[in-house]
Amino acid sequence: MEHSNVVDQSLLPSTDEISNTSDSPHGFAETSSSYTSASSEKLKSDDMDVEDSLSENLSGEEPSVSDSESAVSSCSYEQFHLFDEGLGLVKLVEGEKVYDIIKRKFMMSFERLGVQASVVSIHKHVYLGVKEQARLNSFQIYAKAVENKCGGNANIKYSWFGGSKDDITKIVSYGFGLHEMSQNNGLYGSGVYLTPDSSPLESACNSPVDKDGLRHLLLTRVIMGKSEVVPIGSEQCQPSSEEFDSGMDNLQIPTKYIVWSTHMNTHTLPEYIVSFRAPPSLAGFVRTKRQPCEPTSPWMPFPVLISELSKFLPPQSVSLIRKHHEAHKERKISRNELIQRLRHLAGDRLLIAIIKSFRTKMAL
Repeated sequence: MEHSNVVDQSLLPSTDEISNTSDSPHGFAETSSSYTSASSEKLKSDDMDVEDSLSENLSGEEPSVSDSESAVSSCSYEQFHLFDEGLGLVKLVEGEKVYDIIKRKFMMSFERLGVQASVVSIHKHVYLGVKEQARLNSFQIYAKAVENKCGGNANIKYSWFGGSKDDITKIVSYGFGLHEMSQNNGLYGSGVYLTPDSSPLESACNSPVDKDGLRHLLLTRVIMGKSEVVPIGSEQCQPSSEEFDSGMDNLQIPTKYIVWSTHMNTHTLPEYIVSFRAPPSLAGFVRTKRQPCEPTSPWMPFPVLISELSKFLPPQSVSLIRKHHEAHKERKISRNELIQRLRHLAGDRLLIAIIKSFRTKMAL
């Protein structure tokens, strides 16, 4: 599939060729208003349900959602003292089923890439307050709607999000926001980028070390529904049609789940925080992990390119480039035609210099 946001250096002389990025049913219980009066025994029972759900999901199956499966009896766990107690977090104990499942999955993915890491603690976000229950019920309603739309499969998955300790506490309290969207440079459009539960290292690269020497990852449930491929440089901010609900960088072997800005707080449910220690530089391990066939040549989002060109070209030339870009998005001109017009207006030397500069910055 062609996309207009990447300058193809195969058409530019004396530089590397840029890659051309192409274009079990869930059983949901009905949401009940009586959830707020759930008994302690019901909460304990639901906690076992979510353990089973997590176990199945991290083994490759998809979780089911019950009315209060994310709620647990707080008397079962020690309160999480590294964060505000008002966040509704409880500390899981090593040896418990959920703790061991998450830790095993986490450590396996790190060890597979030769990364020495250690899990310090795992904490669960419980949904017991009025606002929290509303948030959980909202997730269930959207899950049910997507399930119905997709013929009985809402395609709910567990996924990782990496951020600072402050970022993650805000997400737990208020949901995802513009700050989380800004962290990803908009390479796959406007939204929050999550990584599959089998790839925590990708998200860990976005998790800075806090004052205690710890990094933190958020394990969240996400309603994927039907996903579409989103190419690098996309300017999407919502599904391309009613047929789709989310995006992926690759449908066969995804490394990124794209949750559009329109869906980021209706289709996600933060559930666990994993605090861990790891080497200072994790990005090198991610680069090593990439397969030889993965594109490594430089690319550049078109809006960024236009912004850089505006520093060197007269306003009328920049205006023409924007006009040609819009024409390509509307499929009035081909990709090759867009590139040829861009080269004519900007010149190969300037384009190469800008793209090489961008590639250098991205490699830092």
